[in-house]
Amino acid sequence: MFSLSEENYLKAIFHLETAYKSGVSTNALAEEMQTKASSVTDMIKRLSDKDLVNYKKYQGVKLSEAGKNAAIEVIRKHRLWEVFLVDKLGFSWDEVHEVAEQLEHIKSEKLTNELDKFLEYPKRDPHGDPIPDAQGNFAVANRALLSDLKKGEIGICVGVKDSSAEFLQYLDKHNISLGKEIQVQEKEEFDQSMLIRMDGNELRISNQISANLFIKTT
Repeated sequence: MFSLSEENYLKAIFHLETAYKSGVSTNALAEEMQTKASSVTDMIKRLSDKDLVNYKKYQGVKLSEAGKNAAIEVIRKHRLWEVFLVDKLGFSWDEVHEVAEQLEHIKSEKLTNELDKFLEYPKRDPHGDPIPDAQGNFAVANRALLSDLKKGEIGICVGVKDSSAEFLQYLDKHNISLGKEIQVQEKEEFDQSMLIRMDGNELRISNQISANLFIKTT
């Protein structure tokens, strides 16, 4: 059994490891958790004492196999609850993250498995992120960022990198959602902003927007 705080740290390290291959730095983890570096150091020691992380000075922290499995289980619950909230309770995709943050810490393995079964084993959450199965396996995501596309290329929106309420509300405002076909009409060299075509309409978006939309090219 792990505390809520320990689970949050494990999940954060899991996500950060994709960017920090050699190990997640204390400062990066402190920024992610919005806390002081000293608090992170104390937590790393706690997690290390439980054999959930491996820490090397100047190299950062990495999850052990046990830590990785624990993080994946929390992520699985979080994403299943997001599907439940959207599909069964009518929440919008910008409302579910904070609620799922609370529900992800429920300890019942039976509840998680029954929820997965009730939802008919979904592969992705409302934001397009893959949901690990009961064995911890993620579906392979064959996708790129919209910002990587060149003029004339077309893709289907399959996910978001930024799942903040503010970003999702921006997407809703401009009718950008998963499953939408997007074509790059123009791409500015200066700031990488784009003119895109979607649903027969044109929209100019910043690089900040295109760099947070996952696309599956057609």
